[in-house]
Amino acid sequence: MGNTKPVITAAPILSDRVRVNGVETPVTFTAEEGILRWSENRLSIAKEVLGITVEDSKIKIRAIKEKDDGGIICCGGNTKGTVRRSYNLEMLTEDSLRIWSQKLQEFIDSLGRPKRLFVLVNPYGGKRSASKIFIDSVKPLLDDANIDYTVQETKYQLHAKEVAKSLDILRFDGVVCVSGDGILVEVVNGLLEREDWDSAIKMPLGVVPAGTGNGMAKSLLDAVGLSCTASNATLAIIRGHKQSLDVATISQGLNRFFSVLMLAWGLIADIDIESEKYRWMGSARIDYYAIQRIFRLRRYNGCIKFVAAPGYETFGEPADPEGETISEVKSSLVQHKAYCGPALQMKDFNRKIEGPFVSVWLHNVPWGGEDALAAPDAKFSDGYLDLVVIKDCPKLTLLSLMTELNKGSHVKSPHVLYFKVKAFVLEPGTQLDDGSKEGIIDVDGEVLARGKGTYKSNYKTLMTYDKLYIKVDQGLATVFSPSTIS
Repeated sequence: MGNTKPVITAAPILSDRVRVNGVETPVTFTAEEGILRWSENRLSIAKEVLGITVEDSKIKIRAIKEKDDGGIICCGGNTKGTVRRSYNLEMLTEDSLRIWSQKLQEFIDSLGRPKRLFVLVNPYGGKRSASKIFIDSVKPLLDDANIDYTVQETKYQLHAKEVAKSLDILRFDGVVCVSGDGILVEVVNGLLEREDWDSAIKMPLGVVPAGTGNGMAKSLLDAVGLSCTASNATLAIIRGHKQSLDVATISQGLNRFFSVLMLAWGLIADIDIESEKYRWMGSARIDYYAIQRIFRLRRYNGCIKFVAAPGYETFGEPADPEGETISEVKSSLVQHKAYCGPALQMKDFNRKIEGPFVSVWLHNVPWGGEDALAAPDAKFSDGYLDLVVIKDCPKLTLLSLMTELNKGSHVKSPHVLYFKVKAFVLEPGTQLDDGSKEGIIDVDGEVLARGKGTYKSNYKTLMTYDKLYIKVDQGLATVFSPSTIS
């Protein structure tokens, strides 16, 4: 090695000479901007560099670049065409090697990126492709970023919830769910059932789309114009940006369920749950069964009451206050110091809409799935839920509305009521045309309650087909996101 020494100027800029592919060339690192330059190359440490390692006299830099730059294609169908790249900078002295590797690593560490992750993989969800997605798209990026990770495959329903309830949260900087939305929901419920729920729920949660419904991943990525791919989701986790997320508490008696995505009753719930009988058709089952349900349309008796968000107080009609308080009941939840949800003052529920209803859809985030922009105005942490109500609608018009779900234009229809609420009460009733049959209440893609005469009505559910109370906690949870989103 020669006797050249790295030069640190007042800028502060670190400058030196390195050998790349046998050719000696100048290199600079601007610490304030986090920009590394040599020859014709320019790398943003925050946006493009995943990690560095030292091998002999070389600093190996692993990065993500645009596709036309060549390299290993970053898996997952990213429409922006990023690829994994590797660069070797051979330092000319031991001092240069030490100083440059130290300065680059210090800058990476200053970005607040996670260093230790607990990864849950659901091998049974969707097309049973989560394990392959982890190996092909997630693992290579985590390895490039020098992230330590522990992988746990879920074995059965609610396994992820059990894991979250007992996880040593001090060992990890985040929990990653490689699945559809179901595993994320289980983790949130597990964390909130812990005695240390108030600190546990601050654990950042990452979502990599690998299931049938990928509403949360789609919502996070689409908000910044990124396609819903495993690689984009993984990069968001690696970069460590975080976003607060509202959590809705659904209460019935002593039972609690914590929702982060949506609640559906009526048409949407019936399609989502009953189409499972056609699971062999793949994703086409939803469209196929939606047509069946629309042309044999059910309407449901019932009533919804709500506390409207500011600016939406004219929706519905005045409701007589009930006067009761649904508070932190003295239940086993309290005895075990788990989270019980916020108190509900029923006197605040001053608006209502009476049935019959075709569909009631309550949303926390914009996308209900990769093809369903259910609530285009929904925000991640505004403290409100977006309510989409259809009371009556001609069948052909309804079919047209369903085909527009991917654009979100259904909410502009005169047959659709779309507004924001702080809290919500659902009083579900029987089918209008058959009083012996009731409906299904679907929360985050799972059945919360089944009424009489419904699909698999003999199956046990967490709650009964009766009055439910829902209130949102603003920003209770935290998720990894591509950037800060309102």
